Amino acid sequence: MNQIVKIPTATNEPVRDYAPGTAETQSLKSKVQELKSTPVDIPMYIGGKKVYTDEKISIYPPHETSHNLGTYNKGNAQHVKDAIDAALAAKDSWALMPWQARSAIFLKAAELLAGPYRDKMNAATMLAQSKNAMQAEIDAACEMIDFFKFNVQFMSEIYAQQPPANSPGVWNQLEYRPLEGFVFALTPFNFTSICANLCAAPAMMGNTVVWKPAETQIYSAQVIMELFKEAGLPDGVINLVFVDGPATGEVVFNHRDFAGIHFTGSTGVFRHIWKTIGNNIEKYRSYPRIVGETGGKDFVMVHNSANVKQVNTALVRGSFEFQGQKCSAASRAYIPKSMWAELKPMLVENTNKLKMGTAEDFSNFINAVIDRKSFTKLAKYIDEAKAASDAEVIAGGSYDDTEGYFIRPTIIETSNPKYATMCDELFGPVLTIHVYEDDKFEETMELLDSTSEYALTGSIFAQDRNDINLALYKLRNAAGNFYINDKPTGAVVGQQPFGGARGSGTNDKAGSTVNLLRWTSMRTIKETFSAPTTYEYPFHS
Repeated sequence: MNQIVKIPTATNEPVRDYAPGTAETQSLKSKVQELKSTPVDIPMYIGGKKVYTDEKISIYPPHETSHNLGTYNKGNAQHVKDAIDAALAAKDSWALMPWQARSAIFLKAAELLAGPYRDKMNAATMLAQSKNAMQAEIDAACEMIDFFKFNVQFMSEIYAQQPPANSPGVWNQLEYRPLEGFVFALTPFNFTSICANLCAAPAMMGNTVVWKPAETQIYSAQVIMELFKEAGLPDGVINLVFVDGPATGEVVFNHRDFAGIHFTGSTGVFRHIWKTIGNNIEKYRSYPRIVGETGGKDFVMVHNSANVKQVNTALVRGSFEFQGQKCSAASRAYIPKSMWAELKPMLVENTNKLKMGTAEDFSNFINAVIDRKSFTKLAKYIDEAKAASDAEVIAGGSYDDTEGYFIRPTIIETSNPKYATMCDELFGPVLTIHVYEDDKFEETMELLDSTSEYALTGSIFAQDRNDINLALYKLRNAAGNFYINDKPTGAVVGQQPFGGARGSGTNDKAGSTVNLLRWTSMRTIKETFSAPTTYEYPFHS
């Protein structure tokens, strides 16, 4: 292939709105019903082979726990070993494949997802992760497409970065090698697109991958593997296993060829993984790349000059879309006292009228939280707030697990800026508000900055530019993604690279060249066209 390739220009996938009565709505509804009525038996994928076991685990929609969607095949430590072997066996041929060919696979995946796979990916996400149609569309379709297209563009930009100068008779090059070994992708339940990207980004750069998804995302993970297969991904490049975390970690983190981890999940798990890698560092062929996006306690800071209706909308959408189960969801807000009297009634009214129910009813704004563990945790925090002397539940506050794991969107008002729900990551539809004195704007930002161990997302609402600039400075380390007069969630690939610092991760910005660079090991190549034939320099004459 003797050409300099110009790849297709990446553009963001348009979001379908699924308005009532439209063809796209009817098509998606039909696919939801088709999947719901067709039980599946989901295999692991190791070296391109579908692997079934004797241990079948049932899958249920979080919003309809009486309905069985099918089963997945649970594996053991031997399956992890087999997956690593398959990844290492596929490594040389995959690394030697021209980058243009690797690009074509993921560009094809993007087009397949934009077309024939769109309904199936969205429907799987709606059923097993309890996302409404719009949230599934933004995540499982559009963001995944964007990841594939923009990462191809970012990859080409990386490969084009070459030394700017050459001495006479010398040609300098940079080669971007895949890592030496396999990459482990450990992925969450809440974003189907993130799961695809965590394994696809390293693979795109020539690495082979062992992928362990969250148990509650396995249903859509199967569709991702089907998509990759149809797009032409060779066997063994991405290997999907369903094995308990400790058993998986025991194999992965003790393996000589472990080259890196691409992770999204809890801060506690990530810290444990980091410690394990550190303790095992002498076992590895190379220093592993550790890339992770973890927890968040995302904030909205409001100045008294802000537009109250804009603040209200940002809090409702930012806190309660997808039941607050986004790493970026607004979960604490600081409201000036002079605004609270006007904001409170409209915020309570809007929150209380949010329609809640199954994902199959497209008119529902709120669906179920992911599982019983989450439901129990959230119910406990709500009950404690009801009984607290320094907190009050002003909206929502109810929950019901009769048919599914439903938590009403809840707002807690607290006089204590260090109250538990102002500090702890809840990962659910609970927003806590602290009202501050208007003249304490700067002090309140200092309080905000010191309250949480996290630094993922946050926003400032204000009109005066001086106040905005002050917030940008005071809160410069409080969020890796910072929003001005907008909710602190909804990052778009190619527009807002995503990631945070402190207890929120390594800030290796998914959806950018920064992330892809972590999956390469550069080699400098110097070629001299006419090498010296004597050791003597001119000054020796």
